[in-house]
Amino acid sequence: MLILYYENKNALKECIGKPLDCSDPSANYQEIGGMKFEFGGQNYESNGSVFGCNRPHITGYKKEFFAEIIMENDLIKEVK
Repeated sequence: MLILYYENKNALKECIGKPLDCSDPSANYQEIGGMKFEFGGQNYESNGSVFGCNRPHITGYKKEFFAEIIMENDLIKEVK
């Protein structure tokens, strides 16, 4: 499940047609030459369904919510 950086589900819906602002906790990070690179995140799909939630203790937004997001070409197509 992805961590979503949106205040609430309505804010996420307002971003249809834009890239998804999220992080993938299943991703492995490796530091190379002082820079961090992400390898192997398994929850994000460029095309298809992804599932995410807002975790207030991580994002700082107060409301927790869960969403199914339909992605198309790395852009949000639909939010359920």
